[in-house]
Amino acid sequence: MPNGQLKDMACRSLLLKLHRMELIHLPKPAHDGRNHLRNRTSKMPKINYDTSAIDTKLKEILPLSFKIVNETQEDLLFKALLNNHHYLEYKGTVGEHLKYLVFDNRQRPIAALLFGSAAWRLAPRDHFIGWDDHTRQRNLCYLTNNMRFLILPWVRVPNLASHILSKVAARIKDDWQEKYRHQIVMLETFVEIDRFKGTCYKAANWIYVGKTKGRSRNDRYSKIHVPVKDIYLLPLTSHYRKILLS
Repeated sequence: MPNGQLKDMACRSLLLKLHRMELIHLPKPAHDGRNHLRNRTSKMPKINYDTSAIDTKLKEILPLSFKIVNETQEDLLFKALLNNHHYLEYKGTVGEHLKYLVFDNRQRPIAALLFGSAAWRLAPRDHFIGWDDHTRQRNLCYLTNNMRFLILPWVRVPNLASHILSKVAARIKDDWQEKYRHQIVMLETFVEIDRFKGTCYKAANWIYVGKTKGRSRNDRYSKIHVPVKDIYLLPLTSHYRKILLS
C-alpha cells in the first residue's frame, strides 16, 4: 500500500479464491487457520446503544457528527449496528477501507457507513470513465466502494440519507489521504434493485451508469452469482478523468 503496509490479507483472500475455483492448487494447511470467532455476534461483548425513536425533521437533529472508526469500543459498536440491522451484516474488510459512525446533536447513533476496495472490473463504470484494462489496473486505487450504508431502523428523518451522503462526500478525500497517503477521486456503490430504488444516491447527485451482470464485485472469473444491482458513481473532483486516465 502507499502507506507502507503490506497487502497480506488481500493476497491470502485472492489465493484462496483461486484455489476454490481450481485454478491453482495450494498445499494442505499445516494447521486449522480458521478464526471461529470472527463476525460471531453471539461471542461479541454486549454493546448498549440508544434505540429510542427519532421521528422528526432533519433540522432538529443537526449538526451531525461523523466519527472515523478506529478505537476498539467504536469498532464494536460499528460491527454490532451492521450485524443487528443491515441485511448484509458485517463481513469484515480486506485492503484499504474507512468506517464511519454518524451521531445526531444529542450524540445518539443514527447511521453507519463502510467504504472499501472498488470492484475489480465493472463494464458500465469502466465505459463511463474511459478505462481500458491496463489503465483500470493502474488507477483503481483512486476509487472506493460504499459497501454498506445503514440508517438505523428507528430513525425516520426525511432527507437524512442524502444529507449524510453529501457530508461524507465532502470529507472522505481528506480522510483517505490522511490514512493511506494517496487521493481518491470517485466513489461507487451498488443498489440491489429488488430491495431499493437508490433514491438517496440520486438525491445526493450520484450518477447512475448501468447495472451489474449478477456477479460478485470482485469476481474476475464469472463464477460467483449474486442479485443484479444498479451502479452509481460520484466524482469527487471536476478533473477526475484526467487523474483516472493518466
